Amino acid sequence: MQTTYIETQQISFQDFKNQILEDYKLGRISREMSYLGRREVLTGKAKFGIFGDGKELPQLAMAKVFKNGDFRSGYYRDQTFALAVDALTVESFFAQLYADTSVEREPASAGRQMNGHFATRSLNEDGSWKDLTAQKNISSDISPTAGQMPRLLGLAQASKIYKTVKFDGSEKFSKDGNEIAFGTIGDASTAEGHFWETLNAACALQVPMIVSIWDDGYGISVPTMKQRAKADIAEMLSGFQRKEGEFQGCEIIQVKAWDYPALLDAYARAEQFARVESIPVVVHVIEVTQPQGHSTSGSHERYKNEERLAWEAQFDGLVKFREWILNYSIEIEGKEEIIASIEELDAIDDEARKTVKAGQKNAWENYQKTITDLIHSVLPFVENLKGQNTEIENYINQFNKLVSKAKKDVFHLVRKSLLATRGTNSAERNQLMQKYNEIFEVEKDNYSSHLYSQSQWKAENVKEIKPIFSESSEDVDGRVVVRNNFDKIFEKYPETLVFGEDAGNIGDVNQGLEGMQEKYGEVRVADTGIREATILGQGIGMAMRGLRPIAEIQYLDYILYCLQGMSDDLATVQYRTKGGQKAPVIIRTRGHRLEGVWHSGSPMAGILNLSKGILVLVPRNLTKAAGFYNTMLQSDDPAVIVECLNGYRLKEKQPDNLGEFTVPVGKVEVTKEGKDVTLVTYGSTWRIVMEAAEELEKLGISAEVIDVQSLIPFDLSHEIAESVKKTNRLVVIDEDVEGGTSAFILQQILEKQKAFRYLDSDPLTIAANDHRPAYASDGDYFSKPSADDMVERIYALFNETNPQKYPAIF
Repeated sequence: MQTTYIETQQISFQDFKNQILEDYKLGRISREMSYLGRREVLTGKAKFGIFGDGKELPQLAMAKVFKNGDFRSGYYRDQTFALAVDALTVESFFAQLYADTSVEREPASAGRQMNGHFATRSLNEDGSWKDLTAQKNISSDISPTAGQMPRLLGLAQASKIYKTVKFDGSEKFSKDGNEIAFGTIGDASTAEGHFWETLNAACALQVPMIVSIWDDGYGISVPTMKQRAKADIAEMLSGFQRKEGEFQGCEIIQVKAWDYPALLDAYARAEQFARVESIPVVVHVIEVTQPQGHSTSGSHERYKNEERLAWEAQFDGLVKFREWILNYSIEIEGKEEIIASIEELDAIDDEARKTVKAGQKNAWENYQKTITDLIHSVLPFVENLKGQNTEIENYINQFNKLVSKAKKDVFHLVRKSLLATRGTNSAERNQLMQKYNEIFEVEKDNYSSHLYSQSQWKAENVKEIKPIFSESSEDVDGRVVVRNNFDKIFEKYPETLVFGEDAGNIGDVNQGLEGMQEKYGEVRVADTGIREATILGQGIGMAMRGLRPIAEIQYLDYILYCLQGMSDDLATVQYRTKGGQKAPVIIRTRGHRLEGVWHSGSPMAGILNLSKGILVLVPRNLTKAAGFYNTMLQSDDPAVIVECLNGYRLKEKQPDNLGEFTVPVGKVEVTKEGKDVTLVTYGSTWRIVMEAAEELEKLGISAEVIDVQSLIPFDLSHEIAESVKKTNRLVVIDEDVEGGTSAFILQQILEKQKAFRYLDSDPLTIAANDHRPAYASDGDYFSKPSADDMVERIYALFNETNPQKYPAIF
C-alpha cells in the first residue's frame, strides 16, 4: 500500500523550512505567470488569457498528496498545481498562451486549447500506453463548466476495480488500486447538474475521489447566493456527509484558501480518507481571491465593490502566506529559529519575476522562430513570381507591412499569389505550388490530426473475420447471439467490463447480458443508477486508465443525456491532446423502430454532427452487433454501437466462432443485388427496405440494397458509388428526420464519392416525419417510412422517366 502524506511527515526543521520556501517560490512564480500572461494578451501577443491567481496555496497543498499513478480531472485554474507536479513549466505555460503547435514545447495540447488547459501525455508516440503508475497524471482539461466531473468518477472507480481485476499489462495502470482521482471545480460550477450527478454516484459507489471546490464567491460576475439554494456549498452538501459505519456518503472538509497550515492538514486528512478508506471527499476551499478577475475579457472592478476589493487585497493567499512565514518562529535547543527574513522573501520575489520573464522570452522566441522559418522558406518562391503578375509585388508589400505576422498571413500570401498566376505554367509557379503542398501538409498535421486514432490499433486496421456457420449452427433469438458473444468477450478480455441501468442483476432489459453478472461478478457486470451522463463518464475515466469499459445507455433516446460529454470530452480526447491521451470507450445502446414518443427517437444526425471523433456503428442485426464489439475491443478508437431494439426476439443463426468474428468498420454490405436503383439504408430500417425491394421486383424494378453498417467511418472503399454507376439511381432511406442522417449519407455519396456523375434521376431521400413517432404500431406506420412509402416513392422515380411502363399509382 502507498504511504500517505500524514505518514511521511517526520522531518527536520531545515527540511521543513526548505519546503516552505520552495512552496513560496513556486507560488510567486505562478502569480508572476498570471500577471505577465495577462499583459501578453492585452498587448496583443496572445489571443485570450485565463489564469489561476489567488488559488496558489490550496493547489500547493493538494500537490503534496498527489502521488505517481494518481489522476486529476480539473479545469482551467490549476496552473500552480500543474507546476507543482511537474506537468507544466514556465515555458510550456507561455507556449500554450501563444498557441505554439509544437508538442515538445506545448505537450498538453500542441496549441489546440487555450491557456490553462493542462494534460500529461499518457501515450508513447506510437499510441501505446506509458507506465501511468510511474508518473503523475492529468486527464486533458475541457472548458465546459462541470464537464470534467463525469470523467472524474471513472478515473476514481478504476482504482476500486483494479483492487480485484488484473490482466496482462495492468501493472502499468495501477498498483493494487491505491490511486486517488482528484477533481477541481469552480464554486459557481457546482450549480451544474454534472457536479451533483457525479458526487451522488461517487457517494453511492464509494470511490477514492477528492473534489476541491475553489470558492471565490462569484461565477464570473454573479455572486454565489444567486447560484444555488444556499451560498455555502458545504452546508448544502451536509446531507451527503457519511455516517459512521455506513458505506455511503462522503467526507466534507472546509478550509480557508489563505491558511497554509490548515490547507496542509485538510489535504492530508482528505488523502487519508480517500487512499486508505476509499471514501470520496469534498474539500470546500473558501475565501479564495481572484486578483485579476475572471479572464482578460473583462475587469472584476465592474462587479466587485471597493470593500470587496480591499478585502481581497488583504486576504490574498500569497500575502497571508508571506505574513505567516515572517511571523513564524520556534525555539529548538534554546535557539530561536525563523523561516525567512523580509530580505530573503524579497529576493525570492525578485527571482520569481526573473524566472518568469526568462521563460516567457524563450517561449515567445521559439514560437516566433517557427513563423520566421516559415516565412524564410516561402517568401523567395513568392518573390520569384513578381515578374509574372503585377499584383504579386503588391501582395508582398502588404505582407511586409504587417507589424505581427502569423501562419495564416503566410498562407494568405501564397494562396493569393497562386490565384493571381492561375493558368500560368512556369517553373517558378510550380516550385511555389510544391512548397505550398509541403507546408500545407505540416499545418494539416498541426491542426487537424488525431481526430481518430492514428495508431496501429485504429479500428480500420482490424481485419475482418467472417462468422462461421455449420450444419450444427443453431437458430436462436438475436439476444442469445449477443449474450453468448459477451460471454466469450468477458472470458477473453479480463480488462473488459460493462455497466448500465439494469445491466447487471437482470442481464439488461432485453436479456443480452443474461447470466453474465452471476458468472463474472458485480465488478465486471454492474448495475448503475439512472444517470446517463456519469455512466458515460465512468467509461471515459476507466478507459483513460487502461480498462475496456462498455458503457450501456439503455435506449438511444437516453443518449441525449450524455451527448454533451460525448461531444465535448470523449470525441475530442485524442484531438485536443494531439495523440497524447485516448479513451477507447464502447457505448452500447439500442434503438430504432420502437413505438412511442420517448423510446423510438432516432437522434442520429445529432450524434453524427456533435460527436465527430467517435465511431458510429449501426448494425442491422445482433450478429453484426456482436461482430462490432469484437472489432472494437481490438481497437483504441471510441465507438457507439446501436443495437436494433426490435431484433432481440427475431431468429438468427448463431456463428460457431463467437468472440472471434469481426465486422469491419467503414465497409458496406450489398444484401440484395439489383440493376435499376440503389437503395441505401442501415439499422432496423434495413428489414423494411428489403421488404420494399421484394415488392418492387414484382413491379418490374430491380433494386440493389446496401446496408451502410458504419456511419463513421463511411464506406471507405466507395462501394456505393460503384453501385450507382451500375443502376444510375440513388435512394437513401432513413428513420431519422428530414435533413438528418440521410443528408449526411447523401453528401458522402454525391460529394465525397462523386456519384452524381452517374445519376439519371434526382437523388431521393425517404426519411421520417419531423415529429417524434406517435405511440403504437399505427404511430410507427404514419411517423416513419413504411414499406408502402418506400415502394410508392421509388416507383414514382420510374414513372417520371417511363410513364407508359410505370403508370402513376395515384
